[in-house]
Amino acid sequence: MDDDTRMTRRNFLKSGALAFGAAATFEFAGLGDAQAAPAAGDAPQQSGTDSAAAKSAVYFTRDIGVAGLLKVYARVSRDITGKVAIKLHTGEPHGPNLLPIELIRGLQATIPNSSIVECNVLYPSPRQHTETHREVIKTNGFDFCPVDILDAEGDALLPVPGMREFLDKWGGFGMQDRPYTPGVHLTEIAVGKHLLNYDSLLVYTHFKGHAMGGFGGSLKNIAIGCASGQGGKRQIHGDGWAGGPPFLERMVEAGKGVVDHFGPRITYVNVLKNLSVDCDCDAHGKPPAMADIGILASTDILAVDKASVDLVYAQSGSQKRALVERIESRQGLRQLSYMKALGLGSDRYDLIPV
Repeated sequence: MDDDTRMTRRNFLKSGALAFGAAATFEFAGLGDAQAAPAAGDAPQQSGTDSAAAKSAVYFTRDIGVAGLLKVYARVSRDITGKVAIKLHTGEPHGPNLLPIELIRGLQATIPNSSIVECNVLYPSPRQHTETHREVIKTNGFDFCPVDILDAEGDALLPVPGMREFLDKWGGFGMQDRPYTPGVHLTEIAVGKHLLNYDSLLVYTHFKGHAMGGFGGSLKNIAIGCASGQGGKRQIHGDGWAGGPPFLERMVEAGKGVVDHFGPRITYVNVLKNLSVDCDCDAHGKPPAMADIGILASTDILAVDKASVDLVYAQSGSQKRALVERIESRQGLRQLSYMKALGLGSDRYDLIPV
């Protein structure tokens, strides 16, 4: 990728990301019990969501190697059957903070009938078009198994069940009298058409910071990651690529469409390694500012992302400072509180060492 393309990519991200003066608050109360404070104007929970519900299981290992990864995956893989899509972020060419290739290669080899899946991107990049995207995938070493560009042949619309009723009843961020507004919130999301060819989805995520989301966990991996490059990603980002709560809410809504589509046949692995404040979509991401933590796995998307955030906040002040600032300056905790409001799992969990 030439220098002009690199500069365009960085400016494109910076122009869309909004920093907020009032940072979201967080109190760490011990692993498994910490609660991200709700953002101002959070909608009440849906009637079917019980805040006192049983805790979800989140499995954890400090062994960031193939053996550790296989151990935690074995705890959450029961319903992963049939034709399996492994959704991961294959990154920009020669991305500086990508996860070691042997991690995903060692896992994929144990999953029959599985393929890595990706979608094209919306921002200026060789990953914007299928042909050059495939070249990047090969450059970054992901050609050891089948790789499916999900939107290579267009997109398909997934419904986001219950969203219109939810928004008509509760309104959106900070405006409880606001009804459903097309373009502000989503009742359907355009995903890569090939996603419909798969029976199960393994969400394999490099957990790290993100220029607009604050952090990128399992939610971001399927919300933006499964959204088609020219359709779904435009729906989520909206006009002008403005950040903030409306963007984060659309991201959660898109993720809900994918989660509801697969039902029990979806599971999540977050790898907390190379913890830069920048996403792998930034070809010049900043070096990691904190030590590696471990690998988490769960069948609950909210629990696994909440546990990942909690583990970051549990690190010493100097270790966590840069990533916490990135999360809070983008109001990234809104991902968690809105997932809870939509009933996308539980923010109460037991962290189980394996």
